[in-house]
Amino acid sequence: MLTAVAAIAVLAGLLFSYQYAWWRRTIDYSAPRILMYHMVSRQKPKAKFNKLRVDPAEFERQLRWLRDNGWKFLFMSEIERSTERKGVALTFDDGYRDNLLLADPLLKKYSAKATLYLVVDRHDRDWSQSKKEHHSDGELMNEPKLLDEDVAAMLDTGRWELGAHSLTHANLVDLETEQRENEVRESRKLLEERFRTEVQSFAYPFGIFDQDDVACVDAAGFRTAVTTIQGVSKDVDQERLQLRRVKVSGHDGLLSFQLRMRTGKCRWRS
Repeated sequence: MLTAVAAIAVLAGLLFSYQYAWWRRTIDYSAPRILMYHMVSRQKPKAKFNKLRVDPAEFERQLRWLRDNGWKFLFMSEIERSTERKGVALTFDDGYRDNLLLADPLLKKYSAKATLYLVVDRHDRDWSQSKKEHHSDGELMNEPKLLDEDVAAMLDTGRWELGAHSLTHANLVDLETEQRENEVRESRKLLEERFRTEVQSFAYPFGIFDQDDVACVDAAGFRTAVTTIQGVSKDVDQERLQLRRVKVSGHDGLLSFQLRMRTGKCRWRS
């Protein structure tokens, strides 16, 4: 009987280790963590993109844990010059309306701030299907997006700053040189003109990019650019146009979040 119990315990331990990869080495806390969010909203039954939806209660637990454990909230514009030992930048991609309705009140409650990577032409666009044809149900297209007046109100709070996420959320590597340059350059120009603010950071649509895209972002005058490559960039200056981010999944709980903050990843196949 004891042998069977011991075997079960060993198996459970192995499964836990495989699931969470807790044994990964901690990345020094002098390297800032850049967290990647999309939506703060409740999960939808049978939806394809629930991993992009972080429940508001879970988001609040994450903010409370960050605050209580000494993390200092940063804008992406502060990343390069920050000397905080435990600096964390919250980033939100695309421009979903729940960023204002559900995320912003929690940022206010916990004295946090975030960078919004906004798609300029974000309404009535199904960019998911443009990447994968079988994503034809319009799930992300039908998700309410921020109106320009919403974005202006968010910026006025001082809790948000603006980053660019291209004009149309196009897959840059599929475009001709002139088109990709336009997607990158004009996104910055239009956002700065529309919202009368400086836009210093860029997020590659879908996280897909090549070295031509990096050069294009640099030429457009962006100081930093973020990817969807999971992890923590140890040298922000050297990696400033290809910065890694810590993915925050709607499928994870607080333990997973804590492990991601420590190592940049959670799970064996993160």
